[in-house]
Amino acid sequence: MVATYAVLLAAAGATLGPLALSFMTSFKTPRQFATQSALTAPDPWTGENYRALLGGQTVGFGHALLVTTGVVVVVLIGQLTTSVMAAFAFARLDFPGRDLLFWAYVATLMVPPVVTVVPLYLMVSQVGLRNTFWGLVLPYIFGSPYAIFLLRQYFRGIPQELVDAARVDGAGPGTVLLRIILPLSRPIMATLGVITVVTHWNNFLWPLIITNGSAWQVVTTATANLQGRYNGNWTLVMAATTLAMAPLMAVFVVFNKQIVSSIQITGFR
Repeated sequence: MVATYAVLLAAAGATLGPLALSFMTSFKTPRQFATQSALTAPDPWTGENYRALLGGQTVGFGHALLVTTGVVVVVLIGQLTTSVMAAFAFARLDFPGRDLLFWAYVATLMVPPVVTVVPLYLMVSQVGLRNTFWGLVLPYIFGSPYAIFLLRQYFRGIPQELVDAARVDGAGPGTVLLRIILPLSRPIMATLGVITVVTHWNNFLWPLIITNGSAWQVVTTATANLQGRYNGNWTLVMAATTLAMAPLMAVFVVFNKQIVSSIQITGFR
């Protein structure tokens, strides 16, 4: 038991240590960072790095936060809507070739995302959406194989008797989905929402390729650009990193009960 807790504490320290170090460094001045130990708390604490990021005319990190928030919200709504409808069709509707189509779609999970970057870039560029908001979100709003697989497996675990009873009362597929399936699927929806938010908040490769300049810069590319534009000013970079992590940590704190509940009751049947 003692060894187990020791391993867990070591793992927690390895995970949380860099976050704490980033947080402390973000409140230091460049001089403090250069002259003090990295493990030393700021003395005095200063919010100059955050003022430069959010209020400075040359950095514009606040704009990148707004763009990223907009991208994540649109992708989240699009993915949840389309994935729910597709998963319901695969789980509860009978049509020719259903299982073959489902497993063929899920098989695309085996394709590395980097393989599709060039075709996606060509398609988006040819329709004139390069360096636009819709160019950022369009490849992701129509569901994903992982999301559809996760929801389909969960929907199949809901007792068929509930669906049959609703159909006896005259409910159609839409009513069954909205009145029966979705209310019973809140834990998995919360989990999928958190996964989607984290994935697309941290997305770097596609925004880097499809955008240029600062108009549609997201937090990941903005942070990477800070390392080049302000070479050596790691306190500013750590402030940007802390700001980028804060929304994700807030999302986890709000939805952690739903995530735990989903892990407990979800079985890939």
